[in-house]
Amino acid sequence: MGSGPATPTPTPTPHPSGPPFAPQRTTGGLLQQLARLLLWVLVALLLRWTVVEPRWIPSGSMLPTLQLQDRILVEKLTPRFGSGARTGRIVVFHPPAALQQAGYDPGAALIKRVVAVAGDRVEVKEGRLWRNGSPAEPDWAREPMAYDLEPLVVPAGQVLVLGDNRNASLDSHLWGPLPESDLIGTAIWRYWPLDRFGPVGFSTPHAGESA
Repeated sequence: MGSGPATPTPTPTPHPSGPPFAPQRTTGGLLQQLARLLLWVLVALLLRWTVVEPRWIPSGSMLPTLQLQDRILVEKLTPRFGSGARTGRIVVFHPPAALQQAGYDPGAALIKRVVAVAGDRVEVKEGRLWRNGSPAEPDWAREPMAYDLEPLVVPAGQVLVLGDNRNASLDSHLWGPLPESDLIGTAIWRYWPLDRFGPVGFSTPHAGESA
């Protein structure tokens, strides 16, 4: 027999337990997912704060156009980049100074319809709203008004707002014109209930806006 060196016996390579290509979560991957989630949350909050936000109707002052518990979307860009206070629009606004002095929360929100803008001469007589010497048309009043309003000219930078349910609404006929600086936005869409899904607050009377 030869006297050369012996050939070593190969040692078997151990196999790892479990699937050979099991995916592993890394800290970096989790951080990326959290960053994406945070980005979407920030975008959603930015849209809500600056573009559009949901609101619900807490009172009957806008009957029959808006019902109790209706859910609406409020567009918030127009008041920032120009007057959104066109006659006929439904607006959401912070309580004016007169209501805050009476105890209203400054952070609360009210909703009414713009019935006159700066320069308009308005009054309420014979149960009707008059604007610039003529009965307001179209008008969204639920019924004839049970009060009078002495003639006044809406000052610059202000609007006159009334509820459609005129005889059960805390509005400009009690506390005067509303500064446009108090506007939050314009109601544009009702998304609940579904049987009244659609736009609100534009040029047609409430007969076309309510169920």
